[in-house]
Amino acid sequence: MTEEGDRLGDRVEALESRVAHQDRTIEALNEVVTAQWATIERLKREVEALGERMEEAVAGPGPVDRPPPHY
Repeated sequence: MTEEGDRLGDRVEALESRVAHQDRTIEALNEVVTAQWATIERLKREVEALGERMEEAVAGPGPVDRPPPHY
């Protein structure tokens, strides 16, 4: 029975080791996904701001036919 108990203990230990490794991997992946999500949100805001600036530039006044103020 001791040999069987030893094998069972070894199997449990191996499973615990695998679970710990998987937990670390999942946590690392979660950190990567969270960082990517933040980057995507920042880039979406920048694209929206650039779109608004483009619309303002297109709809803005045309060129002015007077010399700059330093003349």
